[in-house]
Amino acid sequence: MLKIKYIGHSAFQFKDGQNDIIIDPFITGNPVAKTKVEEIKSKYIILTHGHSDHFGDTLSLVKQNDAEVIAINELANNLSARGIKAYNMNIGGAYHFPFGKVKFTIAHHSSADDQGMYLGNPAGVIVNIAGKNIYHCGDTGLFYDMKLIGEMQKIDVMIVPIGDYFTMGIDDAVKAVQFVNPKLAIPSHYNTYPIITQDGNEFKDKVNAIGIDCKIMNIDEEIQLM
Repeated sequence: MLKIKYIGHSAFQFKDGQNDIIIDPFITGNPVAKTKVEEIKSKYIILTHGHSDHFGDTLSLVKQNDAEVIAINELANNLSARGIKAYNMNIGGAYHFPFGKVKFTIAHHSSADDQGMYLGNPAGVIVNIAGKNIYHCGDTGLFYDMKLIGEMQKIDVMIVPIGDYFTMGIDDAVKAVQFVNPKLAIPSHYNTYPIITQDGNEFKDKVNAIGIDCKIMNIDEEIQLM
């Protein structure tokens, strides 16, 4: 049994009854988030890249939960230099953690902190937990290798940005879903700020039209996969 909770923007929690993982924990300063940082009990934090709307509350959660961070090499090394236990992985690499397997994929974006410090390549990530493959695309434009991702492993859930401006918009995101062919697509990275306002129902209708299920998750909504 796997529970997926939508915190808002690109932040999601994955829980299997024993493990609690959070990805891109942007909570403080997130205008749509309802969950409080103090409520998060995740022991593992996965980061797709170093932008502040994804790195978010990583430092607070590490201190609060004695959490460990999984990230691309340069970002993980930056954290290690601050005394944080971080796994410095890289694109194409996979590793089996106590909760399951993590594999980073390419993403076409950028990655730096608010001061412009380079923090390695941006990435997507495939998390295998409770027997399910979840592909969180991170922030990215459309790329044809998404088709390979879907061909090499069956994706149960694809979390895909649709906000446009910084990432794919709706039509490119629909094509990405078509490439990957997941059992379920979940839109993310939209309606947090006016500049990335999109109609989630338009995305859902277009995904359904290509024969793939889509779930628009409300903030703080939790779904369960059996």
